[in-house]
Amino acid sequence: MLDEAGFEAFVRRRGRDLWRSAWLLTGDGERAEDLVQTALTKTFPRYDGNDRTFEAYVRTTIYRTFVSWWRRRWTGEVPSTLDGATAPSLDAVDGLRVDVLRALAELPRTQRAVLVLRYFEDKSVAEAAETLGLAQGTVKAYSHRALQQLRGSVHLEEQRS
Repeated sequence: MLDEAGFEAFVRRRGRDLWRSAWLLTGDGERAEDLVQTALTKTFPRYDGNDRTFEAYVRTTIYRTFVSWWRRRWTGEVPSTLDGATAPSLDAVDGLRVDVLRALAELPRTQRAVLVLRYFEDKSVAEAAETLGLAQGTVKAYSHRALQQLRGSVHLEEQRS
């Protein structure tokens, strides 16, 4: 029998952090909500009351769903700006964060997922590889390429001066 009350308590406790990870991936509040909701819907039947292992399972589902959405829906568009409708208000986010999000938005989705896991979620190469279902060497290569692209991003150019 499923523990619906426990699952709801888990979502109340960890939902904001899950949304934050999804927002870093998507750069859009509504898409982040959709991504978290989709992951929670997929994982709900496997809720076992152990929040720690279940959260890892949900996060893996978030990252893999994000990558699979890209494969199905990719149109070649890259957001050029973050406006109030797709990002938190600029009062809450300083200019550097907006620039970083713009630079992240230019990365291919799998590279962005690798960076979010490695540097925002503080996961090891092995953990990121397991979460995304990639080889560790691929995670290292994606990290290297993504960081190289971020270093050359026009959105971060002013920060270097």
